[in-house]
Amino acid sequence: MTQEEKTRIEERIVDVLKTVYDPEIPVDIWNLGMIYKIDVQEDGTVDVDMTFTAPSCPAADFILEDVRTKIESVDGVTGANINLVFDPVWDQSMMSEEARVELGFE
Repeated sequence: MTQEEKTRIEERIVDVLKTVYDPEIPVDIWNLGMIYKIDVQEDGTVDVDMTFTAPSCPAADFILEDVRTKIESVDGVTGANINLVFDPVWDQSMMSEEARVELGFE
């Protein structure tokens, strides 16, 4: 797989991640800054490091499964490994400007 193909897959992954929401927050997880890493491997598997806005997120299982399902639906992806990480700890500075405006922080 060429670097160009990996980049196209990563762009499509970002697009689908923008459709994943925490049910308690009206902003998608990409713009909330909850995705730390997307790494497309040669064989089409994707490694994703992500976090939650709070370690005790009640919707964690739902969100993780939604992320996995949507990433695996992207053409060229053969599987997804979703790694839940809490380092660095998420904070509001990780949100996009769009998210901060939507949530009334700006």
